[in-house]
Amino acid sequence: MAKLDVFDIKKAKVGEIEVSDAVFNDDVREYLIHEAVKIQLANRRQGTVAVKNRAAVSGSGKKPFKQKGTGQARQGCSRAPQYPGGGVAFGPQPKTYSLSMNKKARKAALRSALSMLYKKEAITVLNNFELPAIKTKAFVEVLNAFNLDKTLVITDTANLTLELSARNVKNVKVLGPEGLNIFDIMKYQSVVFTEAAVRRVEGALQS
Repeated sequence: MAKLDVFDIKKAKVGEIEVSDAVFNDDVREYLIHEAVKIQLANRRQGTVAVKNRAAVSGSGKKPFKQKGTGQARQGCSRAPQYPGGGVAFGPQPKTYSLSMNKKARKAALRSALSMLYKKEAITVLNNFELPAIKTKAFVEVLNAFNLDKTLVITDTANLTLELSARNVKNVKVLGPEGLNIFDIMKYQSVVFTEAAVRRVEGALQS
């Protein structure tokens, strides 16, 4: 089994943890990672942009002038696109961009992403990440101790002190294990886990 060192928040090594090869040392399937990121970004699109066509704008349906005898082209109503205030022809309408990916493929993509970070030695495990008070400086000191800049922090339980300490730090995000997602893993490129969070992620991603 793969092993990861476990540290305290001052970067003193306190032990090792064995992790599942199936989750943290699997084959890296880049096509699955790409597909999962593409789907996640597509599902974020709202698709709410819309314009009014000639049926939706206000105005009369009466002909603006008679059909013949004026020397002008015939017109049906003043709501037509060529009139000021008329409806838009062939404009955008609300649509859904959502795509789907089956559960096994989604888990395999997450395993591939985590395995990629493991092979790059971009995973840090802490025995816990408890700060004595809400203080951004204390949080940044922990990151600096591990020489981390752009990172994702995964905690095993909700930790309001940690979340509030980290919220003003650029390029850092704090999530619970249930919030772990492919886009953030690829965006931040390094992950800090608490030891308990590793076990929860392992349990969730086993085949």
